[in-house]
Amino acid sequence: MKDFDEVTSWSVLRRDGVAVVVAHPEVGLPLVLHWGADLGELSSADLQALDLATSRQTAPGTLDAAWRPSLLPQESDGWAGRPGLLVVSDGVPLYPRWTVTEAERATAELVVTARDSVLGLTLRSYLEIGPGGLVLLRHELTNDGSAVVDVHWLEAMLPVPRSADHLTQFTGRWSREKVPVTTAMPAGSTVRQTRRGRSGHDAPWVTLASSGTPRNRTGEVWATHLGWSADVTHRVDHLTEHATLLGAGELVRPGEIHLSPGESYRTPVAYFAWSPTGLDGVSDRFHAWMRARPQHVTSPRPLVLNTWEAVYFDHSPAKLERLARRAAAVGVERFVLDDGWFHSRRDDTTGLGDWVVDRDVWPEGLDPLAGLVHELGMQFGLWFEPEMVNLDSDLARAHPDWILSNTAAVPSPDGLSFRTQYVLNLANPDAWEHVRGQISALVTQLGIDFIKWDHNRDLAEPVHIGSDGVSRPGTHVQTLAAYALIARLKADHPGLEIESCSSGGGRTDLGILEVTDRVWASDSNDPLERQDIQRWTSLVLPPELIGAHVGPSPTHSSGRTTDLSYRVATALQGHAGFEWDLLACTEDELVAVAAYAAIYKELRSLVHTGTVVHADTVDPALRVTGFVSPDRTAGMWTVATVASPQDALTERVRLDGLDPALRYSVQVRDEVGTAKWLGGVTPGWLGKEAIDIPGSVLTGVGLQLPTLWPMQALIIQVTATTAAE
Repeated sequence: MKDFDEVTSWSVLRRDGVAVVVAHPEVGLPLVLHWGADLGELSSADLQALDLATSRQTAPGTLDAAWRPSLLPQESDGWAGRPGLLVVSDGVPLYPRWTVTEAERATAELVVTARDSVLGLTLRSYLEIGPGGLVLLRHELTNDGSAVVDVHWLEAMLPVPRSADHLTQFTGRWSREKVPVTTAMPAGSTVRQTRRGRSGHDAPWVTLASSGTPRNRTGEVWATHLGWSADVTHRVDHLTEHATLLGAGELVRPGEIHLSPGESYRTPVAYFAWSPTGLDGVSDRFHAWMRARPQHVTSPRPLVLNTWEAVYFDHSPAKLERLARRAAAVGVERFVLDDGWFHSRRDDTTGLGDWVVDRDVWPEGLDPLAGLVHELGMQFGLWFEPEMVNLDSDLARAHPDWILSNTAAVPSPDGLSFRTQYVLNLANPDAWEHVRGQISALVTQLGIDFIKWDHNRDLAEPVHIGSDGVSRPGTHVQTLAAYALIARLKADHPGLEIESCSSGGGRTDLGILEVTDRVWASDSNDPLERQDIQRWTSLVLPPELIGAHVGPSPTHSSGRTTDLSYRVATALQGHAGFEWDLLACTEDELVAVAAYAAIYKELRSLVHTGTVVHADTVDPALRVTGFVSPDRTAGMWTVATVASPQDALTERVRLDGLDPALRYSVQVRDEVGTAKWLGGVTPGWLGKEAIDIPGSVLTGVGLQLPTLWPMQALIIQVTATTAAE
C-alpha cells in the first residue's frame, strides 16, 4: 500500500445510501478504502484523513506486504491470499505489473484501464453502484501480446471489515434448494465451488459475511452473488495481516479460456450488497436493482396452471381441453402444457431434441388446444428442454456429432448419461440454428406467449471442438450459447416470456435472469419446504420473478398432506399458480380455488412491487413474511408454522415496514380456509372482522399470534385508514 502522499487521486462512488471510496496510487491498481455507508461529500483533505484514519502505518513507514488489497490482488502485490487472477503462458504463471493508463469516473461509476506492456496484457475493471445501492464489479482481460495465454481464473472481490465475524453459505438438493449454513468466519482462504455445468441445487447462491449471526432486520451484512449460470467460485480470504475479502468468479477448466493475440475474456458480473439492516436490507438492494432493469416484467403476473402434475406424460387432447376450460372458469390466466407433447415422448427416455408435435397423440397438432386457450382469454405456454437430447431421438441419430461429451464421437449407450439425457452442443452453430428454427416456428404457428425452459441434468466432462479444430472444455461457450439462444427468441418474438427451470431451482442466478422473465424455484410444491425455499430465493430475487404454485395434497414430491389454506398462503408469496389436476377437485375445492384466484389478483400488485420484510422471531417454528407497498399505506403478511410452536403463548410479531404515523385496518383473509390453532388461546383481535389500530402499535408492539398448529398459516391484510393523531 502506498501512503497517502503517494496517492495521486481518489474516486468516490455514491448512490442510494452506499459509497465506495477508491484510492489511485502512483503505482499499481486502485485500492478500495471503503465499501459501505454513504460518507457524504468528501473533500481531498477528508479523503486524506480517511486514508490516515484507516491506515496501519503513516508516512514514512512502509510495508513489505500490501495489506490493503487492490481491485485485483495478486502475489506481485505481496498479497498472501488467493490471487484474483491466474493467467498462464506455455505452462508458466504470469505475474503482471499493472500501470493504470486511464480512469473514467462518474458519480456512481468507475472504469479503470491498466496495462502490462511487457506481458502484453490489458485489464479493464468496471465498478458501479446501481439502483438501490447494489455494487457491480467485473473485469475484462485482453491479450495484446504475441503469445497465447490461458486464463485459469479472474475473480471480483471487495473488502469487508474485521467485525464481519460470521460466514453464511448455501447448500441444498433437489426439491430442497437454498439451505443456509452459518459458521464463525473461517481462517485463511476459503473457496466454495460448483462443477455441474449449471448452478445446481447445492450452488453457493450467495455468500454472506455478517457481524454476528445474520438476522432479518438488524445488524450489518455484506453479500456477494455471481451472475453466471454454470460453474462458479465463491471466495473468502480472512488472513491475519490483510483486510478480509469477499468475492466470486467463474470457475473455468484448464485451457477453457484460451486467449490468442487480440482476444479478450469478460467475466460475469459479481454483485455486492451491503446492509446496515440485516438480511432484508440485502434483499432491498437486490430487489431495487432488479426492478430498475429496462427488461424487468411490469405487467400483472398472470395466474398460471402448469399441466405437469396434472397429467405427466399421459397427454389426452380431450382431457387437456377440459382442463383448460376448468382453469379459465376458476380464474387462471396462463395455461402451460408441460413435457410430453413432442415426437415419441411417452416417457423421459426418448424424444428430447425433436421439437415437433407428436401426431400419434395430437392428430390435429397443438393448434386446437392453443386456439381454445386463447379463446378462453388465457395465455398459452409450452415446455421445452432445448439444451438436451436423448440418444433415442431423430436428432441424435442424424447428428451424433452435435452431442457435447468427452469425445468427438457420440457417447455409447452405456456411457455417462444423466437422467437418460445428453447435452446438445449449442456452441455448434448448426445445432444452435436447428433448435432456434424449430422453437421459433412453433412460437409463430401457435402464438406461444410463454416458454417453460428446462435444464434437467448436469454437464459432465463437456468437450467442445472449436472452429480451430482444437478440443477444449465446453461449459463456458455452452452457457453463452444458451444465453444467446434465449435472447434471440425473445428478440424475434416481442412479448414472449421465458421461465428458467432447471430440475426446479437449479439455475436461478442473475445471469440467466438477464434473458428470462422468472424462475421456477423448486420442483417441490410442498408448502412446508417451500416456505424456506422461497424465503432464501427472495434474498436476491423479488417475488414477481419466483414461480410459486399450489399443488395437490398429498404433495407429489414429499407425500405430505397439508390444508389448502396453507398451500395458498405459501403460493401468494411469489408469482402464483397451480400444479394440480383441477378436474379432480371437489365442488368445495373449486370454490376455494376460485377464491384463491381472486385474492391473488387483488394482492399481486402489492406483493410484486412492495418491500419484502421478514420478522425476527424467537420461535424457530414460525415464518413471518410481509410485503409493504412503496408508500407504506398497505401490507400483506403470511404467518406460517413449519413445526409445533414451542410455547403455549406464542410471541407477538411486529409488522415491520409500516408507517408509525398512520392508522391501519387489520383483517385476516380466510376465504380459502381458516387456520387451526389451540383452543383457548385466541387473541382478541382475531375475533373481529377488522380492527383499526395505530401503525406505531403494529411496528412497536406487534400483534399477538394464536398458537397455530403445525403447517397452518394466516393471511393478514393491512390497509391505511387515517393519519394518527
